Amino acid sequence: MSRPVTLILMLILALLSACNLATTPPTAIPTPDLPRVDFEQPANGATVVEGSELTIDLVASDETQGIARIELLVDDLNYREGTPENDVPVPTFRVLMNWLAQGVGRHVLTAIAYRPDGTRSDERSILIEVLPRETPTP
Repeated sequence: MSRPVTLILMLILALLSACNLATTPPTAIPTPDLPRVDFEQPANGATVVEGSELTIDLVASDETQGIARIELLVDDLNYREGTPENDVPVPTFRVLMNWLAQGVGRHVLTAIAYRPDGTRSDERSILIEVLPRETPTP
């Protein structure tokens, strides 16, 4: 065979081997519907003076079983937990929690919502910067 014919055949062979004739799209792996929790307040990156009380407004929702509780962690340590009135799960649950800002520097606040069966939401985290309290000059 001549050189140009060989090159053309090799090119056709390469194109055919790269062709994918499958017409069925890949099957998506179903992900479970998880509860959801969000910080309404404070905003991510908020600042607070050390020794001040910071109000934390959390809202969680779950249309399947409802929300049984919301857990708040400060710097990966359990801080406080909120439950709906009479401990009855509700589709949407809002809770206000207070945190006494201690320790100058950055702190991570993390919220997790739970269904009655223990299924947890994805974690939501925000950063809070605690500023030193100004001391009066003599």
